Formats: sequence, structure tokens, C-alpha cells
Amino acid sequence: MTSKTKRKKMFISVLPGEQVEVVLAEEGKVLEYYVEMLHLAKTKGNIYKGFIHNIDPALQAAFINYGAERNGFLQIDEVHPEYYLGGYSLKKGTRYPLMQKVLKPGQEILVQVVKEPTGKKGAFLSSYLSLPGRCFVYTVGRDQIGVSRKIEDEKERERLKSISSQLSPGQGVGLTVRTAGGGQSKAQLTRDFKYLNRLWTDIRKRAQTAKAPCLLYKELDLAARAARDYLSPDVCEVWVDEQGTAEGIKGFISLAFPRSVDLVKLHTDLDRPLFEKFNLNKHIEQIYSRDVSLPSGGRLVFDHTEALTAVDINSGKIGGERNFQKMALKTNMEAAEAIAQQLNLRDIGGQVVIDFIEMKDPKHCREVEKTMRTALKSDRARTDVGGISRFGLMELVRQRLGSSALSVSTEPCPCCGGTGVRRNMEWQSLQALKDVFRLLRRASCPHPLEYPVHEELALYLLNNKRELLMEMGERFDNRVLVKISGAAG
Repeated sequence: MTSKTKRKKMFISVLPGEQVEVVLAEEGKVLEYYVEMLHLAKTKGNIYKGFIHNIDPALQAAFINYGAERNGFLQIDEVHPEYYLGGYSLKKGTRYPLMQKVLKPGQEILVQVVKEPTGKKGAFLSSYLSLPGRCFVYTVGRDQIGVSRKIEDEKERERLKSISSQLSPGQGVGLTVRTAGGGQSKAQLTRDFKYLNRLWTDIRKRAQTAKAPCLLYKELDLAARAARDYLSPDVCEVWVDEQGTAEGIKGFISLAFPRSVDLVKLHTDLDRPLFEKFNLNKHIEQIYSRDVSLPSGGRLVFDHTEALTAVDINSGKIGGERNFQKMALKTNMEAAEAIAQQLNLRDIGGQVVIDFIEMKDPKHCREVEKTMRTALKSDRARTDVGGISRFGLMELVRQRLGSSALSVSTEPCPCCGGTGVRRNMEWQSLQALKDVFRLLRRASCPHPLEYPVHEELALYLLNNKRELLMEMGERFDNRVLVKISGAAG
């Protein structure tokens, strides 16, 4: 791919040991935004050796002790037959045996977290394991060969299936080619397969001697996952503001893109944070806003309910009946593209209902529907889009990929009884610590460094981040003094 077609840039901002933020942008426009606070440790994708704590015959599910605070939930359809004890017979019209007949409490089992624990519910588990690589997903327990639906070219799909079959993953092991595997050479695909094969061999070897419950495989952190999952050939630069992370990503790129090691750039400007230097902050802030402005003067309004997300499109000032239909089409077309972008950025899942401005011409409705479907093609999540009804409503369903930046970094506002949200204290404190970390690295940093924040944040920093502030100061032979200044924001 020529450099002329490479327009995307990746930005990775790191506060060591606390937070990682990843932005994928194209010509200054934020396409994707991910954030991970390390105090909210992710377990999705982790593989554990656990044991069956108890079996619920009514639910046909087992509760697995895998070392977490709450036992995980394992349904009968997620249990690989290799764990069945003794013979079993199926009742007519059933696909699975009774769980209490084929499993027993105390039995050891390898499980993977499919869905994070939420509230009082434990994690959703599966004994069908999968290991994601750059080009493949290596599946243990399912021996099918598959290709991502995002790869649409039939010739390329056949080529990838042929190569995958030649790799001979072995009995009980399958391979699914990821979107990033499209266009890759046989040598690159083989290298990725061998890495995943070695990884599974190591996991299986540890499982034979490890005592349950224990962790056997931990999914990569956000910075490493970004390099593995989001780094595509059309990314021309990767900017990182932390040297250790930059070196790690360089090491990965040297394997995945041997000719593109110079992609990684270290941000060393201590006067301006990485996102500020590249004018990304205003785009990121918009993710947290209820309103999103459109180029023609209209705006989108996002409202989240328990059942669905409603998006209303408000037009700008439209003068005269003659101009109304023309401007309605223009605003709706802009809205369709912006909504597709916001669904991705906010990682909105489930049912979404969009109230478009009324269009009397059926051709205009079809144009807007086509624009929406085209805009959603670049979304990594699966989507199902319906047509515009006679009431001007479009329904779509989107797969949620993970914890969104909104859910991770916001909390109900105590000042408004939960009707609005603000950045939570953990998020605010981490932003303050990032700023302190930047200031301490400056040659002109005063001694001691006085850092003014509002009272609530000052108390949170002193009560929860005092040790980290002291460690930062000692690291740079300095002291950090938190000062109360201004009102809470």
C-alpha cells in the first residue's frame, strides 16, 4: 500500500501503572477512542483453571470457582464434551445431556471469561477457548476453518481458507481469519499461527500442573491490544507518550510489519500533552456530550434509556417550504454519517431508534438508508439496519464490543440526583496525575511543585493517590504539593 493512501494515525497516551487511552484518527477526525483504567482490571479473554463449585439443575448451569470474588456462570451449551464424565444418553429433541448427569462438583475445568462480571452477577464463562492473534483467532474445541465476514472478496476468502487448511491446526482446533489477515502473505499467516500454537501449548502445559483456581492466560493490556487489533496497513504513524510502551509497540511492529518499524513516534514535548498537540481533545469531549453538532447547522441529541438509545435529529434554520425537503435530505445525510461515527466512538450497543427529519420523497429515504449502511461498514461491531418507517424512524441493532469510555469514566452526578453525568473522581485524579507526571519531567519544573485543584479532587488525591504522588516526587527528586484552588468542575 502506498504512503499516499496512508492517512490514519494512532495515538496512545499512557499514565504508567494507571491508565491507557487510544485514539485512531484520520486527517484530524477521531474515528475510534478506547480507554482502560488499570484499577478496573479487565478479565474478558482471560483463561483460568477452575473447579465446579455447584450445579443448578433448573438452570442447567454450573457455578465455577476460578479465583474471582464471585463464581462464574457456565451453561451446558458452553461445556465441551471432553469434560463429560462417563456415558450419557440424549432425550429425544434435546441437544445436550443433563448437566448433573455428566459433571460433578469439585471437577476441574479450563474456562475463559466471555463476559465481564456486572453488579452482583458473576462472569459468563465458556470452556470453548479462543486465542486472538494478529491474523487469526485460534479456537480450542471448535475445529472449523472460517474467514471474517468483513473480508468480502470471494477469491481472497478462498485463498485464506486454503492456507488455513494447509496449516493443519490439528484435531479439536480451529482457525478463523481476522479482518487484519486479509491480504497477508502465507509466510505472515504461518508466523501468526505458529505463535498461537506455541501459546496454546504453553497454556496446556501449565494447566497440567497448576492448582485450581488459578490464572493460566491473561489478555494483553489496551496498548498492546491496540497494536495487535487496530494497527492496519493504512496507519502511517503511531504516536506514544511513554517510552516503555513505545518500545513494546516497536517490538510488535517489527514482527507484524518488518518494513514499518519507523511508524512509532515518541512524543517528548513536555509543554503540551499528546492529545492537545494534535487537537484531539475537542473531538474526545464531544463523546461525552448529549448534543453533537452537524456541519449544516443541525444537531443530534442522544438519550439513553434502559431499553434502547434514542437519537433525535434537530434541523438548523430552514427558510421556506421549497428549501425544506432539500435541507431535510442534506441534514439527514450528515446525521447518518455522524450517528454511525458516534455509535462506534461511544460503543453504544443494543437497540437504537433514530428519528430523522420527515422526508416525503421515498427516494430521499432510500438515500439516507444507503448512507447509514455504508457508514457502518467500517464499524468493527456487527450491525443490523432497518429501513425508515412512515413515521420517519429507523431502527438498528449494534453489537457492543466492550466497556465504553463513557461507562468507564463517568458516574451519576451527586448534584443532580443522577439525572446527568460527570467525570468520576478516579478519572479526574488520573488526568491530574498525568499532568503532574508531565510537569515533573520538565527541566524547568519548580521545587516543590505546587499543583492547584478544586477541593473535592484535592481530597480524593490526598486520600487515594498520596503514595503515587510521593513516588512521582521521589522519582524526579522533587515534592508535589496539592493545593485547593477554585470550585468543583
